[in-house]
Amino acid sequence: MRSTMPEADLVLLGATIEPIARLDGPVPDGVALTEGRISGIGTPADLEPLIGRGTTVLRLNGETLLPAFQDAHIHPVQGELTAARCDLSELTADRFHDAIRSYAAGRPAGDWVVGAGWSTTDFPDAAPRRTELDELVGDRPTFLWSRDGHSVWVNSRALQMAGITAATPDPPGGAIVRDADGSPSGTLREGAVSMVESLVPPPSSEEHRAALAAVQRRLHALGITGWQDASVYDTAACDRQLDAYREAAEAGTLEARVVAALFWDPRRGLEQVEGFVRARDASTVGRLQAGTVKIWVDGVIEGLTAALLDPYLDAAGQPTPNRGMALVAPEPLREAVVALDRAGFQVHLHAIGDAAVRSALDAIEAARGANGPNDLRHHIAHIQLIHPDDLPRFAALNATGNMQPIWACHEATMDERTIPFLGPERSDWQYPFASLLRHGARLAAGSDWPVSSANPLLEIEVAMTRVSETQRRGEPFLREERLTLDQGLAAFTVGSAYVNHLDDRTGTIEVGKLADLTLMDRNLRDPDGGPMGNATVLSTWVEGKLVYEA
Repeated sequence: MRSTMPEADLVLLGATIEPIARLDGPVPDGVALTEGRISGIGTPADLEPLIGRGTTVLRLNGETLLPAFQDAHIHPVQGELTAARCDLSELTADRFHDAIRSYAAGRPAGDWVVGAGWSTTDFPDAAPRRTELDELVGDRPTFLWSRDGHSVWVNSRALQMAGITAATPDPPGGAIVRDADGSPSGTLREGAVSMVESLVPPPSSEEHRAALAAVQRRLHALGITGWQDASVYDTAACDRQLDAYREAAEAGTLEARVVAALFWDPRRGLEQVEGFVRARDASTVGRLQAGTVKIWVDGVIEGLTAALLDPYLDAAGQPTPNRGMALVAPEPLREAVVALDRAGFQVHLHAIGDAAVRSALDAIEAARGANGPNDLRHHIAHIQLIHPDDLPRFAALNATGNMQPIWACHEATMDERTIPFLGPERSDWQYPFASLLRHGARLAAGSDWPVSSANPLLEIEVAMTRVSETQRRGEPFLREERLTLDQGLAAFTVGSAYVNHLDDRTGTIEVGKLADLTLMDRNLRDPDGGPMGNATVLSTWVEGKLVYEA
């Protein structure tokens, strides 16, 4: 037994402990918490000396006790704001019309209709049309994000307000989807989104504060006590996100450990770094850190905007001229990463296509060459398509792979909008989680909520099975890339704690670490316990304080 402090505040006995770290001696089944830290790990007899008159003792029956989960790529405030608006994310396409019409009817005349949640697989050619919205909301400007956050569905009024016509050229790093006569059809992709987004009134500061409070409760109920918010600080809305975080951190109401990733604007250059330094200095307080910058390198495969080394195929399996979009071209990306690395920023890179992943790795390599080694812990998020030649480079460059495992399965986006446009060889390079580990890479994990479920247990289930939770008896997608339970848990705990620079304090159950813990309703290793994703959280603690109880 290892202990450092007298009389515990709380002792949990009879647990199945998943420390995600090797312990010597007999397998412990008890943990003691004192003044916000783990003060003892051992058997009931070991922990008896720590139990005093003021100690609460919780006796369990083998339920799993884990270091609390950390989500390394999530949009929590944005997601909560979306849930409070026209939220299509839980609806099938045949219910969109009623939801949009109902939302519009409940808003004051003239207000924008704003929301999110449609998928590329909900519409022919992945492109919803303005005329459909015109019939539903009339002349009210409408702006609806796609679920993946890389396209928007707008109506004729919104296009008119933005001055977008058949004569409007595609902006750099963006695309206006067009009808046969060249007129805008109603879908904007990537950099074209900002042409209308800049006109949409952002949520108020009060709405941002309320969203943060609500999303803390949502994520604590899933056992999550830390995250990296993958985009703050750009538009007025993002500024308000950062303000909400900072205010909560200063007031002591931020009951989670948050890394706010500051948004790199691809329309601007290295002059942004000075502003990031000011934001970092002002917003690193309490449980909030702001020493990360997020760069979108490319788009998404389902929108044919992810950057590929070789062209996309067409519906007949023939090569097209399209290789996707580099939202930040390779040379400016290298310059940006070198400058940010020199200024002491961690860089969080969105890279989905194989060309984007290679460009991201090249940029990290350039920073290593220019500035030397450091402990900034750059990471590449999504890592959907990786050329086999680039697998060893993650470990060689100490670049963490930030995975969203729930996408690594057969479902509509994969089977209808991805595999046909990549072809069989490249399709087999997708989400190579086990291959990255075999090449010595480090994995962190996130959900990208609200793009997909924020439930880490469901994410871990798909990482282990490569099967969708809606088709659990289906064929695994690239079964050789499945992870073990230990590997999945590690990615969502110590792996994400590593990229958040919190692994010295959290991410494992060890004496002296902060008591950020979560208790499941079952033993996760019980073969008769049912699917992993069906397990639920009973309790969540942050520094020994109970922040959620079922």
